[in-house]
Amino acid sequence: MEPIIVIHGGAGGYRFSNDEERLKYVKELEDATINGLKALQNGGAVDAVEAAVSNMEDSGLFDAGKGSVLTISGNVEVDAGIMDGRSMRIGAVAAVKNVANPIKLARMIMEKTSHVIIAGDGAAELAKLWKLYTPTHKLYSDAKSRRYEDMLRDYKSGKGYFSGNLKLISELGIGDTVGAVALDKDGNLAAGTSTGGVWLKLDGRVGDSPIPGAGYWAQNGVAAFSASGLGEVIVRSMVCIRAAYLVENGLSIGEALRRVVDDVTKRYGNGLVGVIGIDAKGNVASSFNTSAMARAWGRGSRVMRIAFYPDDAWP
Repeated sequence: MEPIIVIHGGAGGYRFSNDEERLKYVKELEDATINGLKALQNGGAVDAVEAAVSNMEDSGLFDAGKGSVLTISGNVEVDAGIMDGRSMRIGAVAAVKNVANPIKLARMIMEKTSHVIIAGDGAAELAKLWKLYTPTHKLYSDAKSRRYEDMLRDYKSGKGYFSGNLKLISELGIGDTVGAVALDKDGNLAAGTSTGGVWLKLDGRVGDSPIPGAGYWAQNGVAAFSASGLGEVIVRSMVCIRAAYLVENGLSIGEALRRVVDDVTKRYGNGLVGVIGIDAKGNVASSFNTSAMARAWGRGSRVMRIAFYPDDAWP
């Protein structure tokens, strides 16, 4: 079986100011896909997911790892989860500080502990033990601080998600969560998702990214999925495990994702969710109700496609 990886850089607006800005995202998506494919050549599906996601965490472009947004009190707290479709083992971290590569920490939790999800200070202590602890200053930037101050002013004036106005979600940049799914040469599937969450979230808030069945799911013989969007809606809808159930019961992966996203749209409205997936036969699909979703996929040693908008060629 020819190895395949599918990645996403989040569902959201993606209104590029110029071609140079767009090309930065294209380059990062391409690099993450290539790193995932290299990992598939030398290892398995879990290796590929970790490699691709950690590449995007390091980029600083996405709301994950070094690019993570700030909480209401100006902190960086990240979530991530990874799942091995062969063993059905899962590792995840939630609301953890001082970690630039939470996907790596999530994998360590999967492989070195008996737990599934570890949060907060406990996860940070493990990050120190496993040399994954990141100095605070490396997770902040002047641009991020300026955006925080601007959004804090909006928040205080009653604008934004936390005042209940869901129409502003895409404008507030809640997307850019990163994720990957992979199928290796032995037919094993894996999935992973990583995020910095929502701008001005409460400290300690946990979204969908570390929650198996919501932000990610992988099941050998069925499919693997990774989601992006508003975590509260994704958790309520459990989009990834519902998509897996539909595939397991005979729907194509494309139709399964469309059905799940359509249901979210009917219940909660547009602009809230995007999902990528790959099934056990290597079929690639995505669906989203945001104006765009950054995504890419590769097979063998080649990047096959990079896309952002609904009309872009895919897969």
